[in-house]
Amino acid sequence: MLFARSDIPNSLNTQSWRGFPYCLSVIFKSVLNERPYPELTIASEEWGALAPRQIKLSELSTIRSTLELTALLATDSTFFGDLFAHVVRWNGQLYLEDGLHRAVRAALQGRTSLHARVIDHPGS
Repeated sequence: MLFARSDIPNSLNTQSWRGFPYCLSVIFKSVLNERPYPELTIASEEWGALAPRQIKLSELSTIRSTLELTALLATDSTFFGDLFAHVVRWNGQLYLEDGLHRAVRAALQGRTSLHARVIDHPGS
């Protein structure tokens, strides 16, 4: 198998989507419809104080399952907001709080990671 990885069990390698092993064709770790953690009340300034770092898309769980195509295709999508995605670490998992369009755009460009600001949820 062309895309087989030694760290993935053969049972997963044999499942495919359009000829690609399932594990290699999935962008995010999981896609949720809501936050699994209590909502954060963090000001933009607090997010801005966090240094961005690279996060693998495959380690992220999204908290939104829908995407607005016009926002994805907009050339000025980050003009009014933070240039970096916002990620919350809660119980050891990484959740994409803000920046779904940036993450999908990165995946469409063939990138496997994106720059994000990560905060540890105080309740974890």
